Amino acid sequence: MIDETLMSFEEKSAYKLRSLYTKYGYLPYEMGKFEEYELYIRNKDFLVSDRVIAFNDTNGKLMALKPDVTLSIIKNGEDVIGVKQKVFYNENVYRVSETTHRFKEIMQTGLECIGDIDIYDIYETISLSAESLSTFTADFCIEISNLDLVKKVITSVCDDASFVSSVINCISEKNNHDLKKLCEKFLIDQTGFDKISSLISVYGDRKNVIKQLKEIFDFCELEDMETLSSLLDNSKFSDKIKFDFSVVNDMNYYNGFVYKGFIDGVCRGVLAGGQYDNLMKKMNRSSSAVGFAIYLDRIEDLFRDNEKFDVDFLLLYDNSTDVFEMSLRVNELINKGASVSTQKSIPEKLRYKEIIDLRRRA
Repeated sequence: MIDETLMSFEEKSAYKLRSLYTKYGYLPYEMGKFEEYELYIRNKDFLVSDRVIAFNDTNGKLMALKPDVTLSIIKNGEDVIGVKQKVFYNENVYRVSETTHRFKEIMQTGLECIGDIDIYDIYETISLSAESLSTFTADFCIEISNLDLVKKVITSVCDDASFVSSVINCISEKNNHDLKKLCEKFLIDQTGFDKISSLISVYGDRKNVIKQLKEIFDFCELEDMETLSSLLDNSKFSDKIKFDFSVVNDMNYYNGFVYKGFIDGVCRGVLAGGQYDNLMKKMNRSSSAVGFAIYLDRIEDLFRDNEKFDVDFLLLYDNSTDVFEMSLRVNELINKGASVSTQKSIPEKLRYKEIIDLRRRA
């Protein structure tokens, strides 16, 4: 039996998630620390941070410490008709920290399903994303959108590329005020504004959202939404999975269903996923793909604050202390399941519950 109290936050997370993903047939994916720098520069808009640590290899080729895992999985995979590549990873990536604004080694975990994917694979990855967050806390939610439907609404009003890009930003911010100004700039009438604005207000309970969407789309266009919602009805986390069309990603890379995960106490999303067929095409792959990544660095600080103590007991001694008595005290405490740090003085940063002072002057 594994004693999780001996594990770091990252080790505990990796162990729990590995156990979860292998149950669904996902295999571990391991990669080297380096990739060709060009891979990341060509796809910098896909990255969480576009700043990359680069260096010249001994052969003169420009290499980079990997800031992302998905790009490497796509690059090193192959398309096989009728076969799905189902992998998960726990890898260190190197990118600028959102808190220190300096480069940091960050543990990232996630999974990818690449191949002839269908609505079941999309359901499975969303269901697994919810179960993944449940390993950290019961206070979480998953919000799902469909970029194909979002794009259809926007381009039916105006297909200008700059308009579409700006509207996406307004939708992601739920910003009706700037959307109104944008529509006025592009001479979009009230009907067009109302049509796009409806995407901002449509969110929440899945059945209610689909009911509202039927006023915008016909039945065939919503068939996948309804199928996905029905599948998610069987999930034990169904009530935590909502539809929200303000969840949008770069349409140059993503398509179809996209989603984000949030947990109480963290202001930003801690999980991001979705279909990325467009990225596959950019990298000359013919398969479809869906997957997600969990940003453990955004979660870790929340749980580090909850781990108030490094040890249960701080045992102080000096040169006059009977070492036999001290060893008996230490073994007694450890046999009761406690942790003990023996010190001759109090370490400045050590967090402890109680002090046992065996020094003679005490």
